[in-house]
Amino acid sequence: MKLDRALQREILEFLADHYAGDRQDVFPQRELTAEEDDKYTTNLLYLEAHGLVDSGLEKGVDGHWSSAGARITARGLDFLADDGGLTAILGTVTVRFHDDTIRELIAMRIEQSGLPADEKTGLLNQLKALRGESIKHLTMKLLDTGLEHAPKALPVIQNFLETLAR
Repeated sequence: MKLDRALQREILEFLADHYAGDRQDVFPQRELTAEEDDKYTTNLLYLEAHGLVDSGLEKGVDGHWSSAGARITARGLDFLADDGGLTAILGTVTVRFHDDTIRELIAMRIEQSGLPADEKTGLLNQLKALRGESIKHLTMKLLDTGLEHAPKALPVIQNFLETLAR
């Protein structure tokens, strides 16, 4: 296969070292065999397809590639960063549940339970009466209980992730 992780890293690191300068020619400054030229071109286009570089490559009417020089993108720099760079910071997703949403989720589970009807009604009434900090406290208790039973949940998580991959 023409894809070469070591070459890709070499290209990215070279371009990162020259980030503030002009576009850079990443091809070696020697005569390349057709195979070497194809390997560089393929890997540069691959990095560009992932948004890590702007390859500067253009295919001419004669079918050959020409390069105006490459430049690493911000995403490419973040890829090289140990911490994921700003992409990791900006890509953080915060999930917030409103009290009513949590209350509805818990109520749904109570209603689906095998408890006697009078117990369900009592729990649902108590749940409706909970406010702010009490809902937060109950949510933390439920989360702790769920994490304690994480080994039981692993097959469910695995099945879910496999379903997404299909």
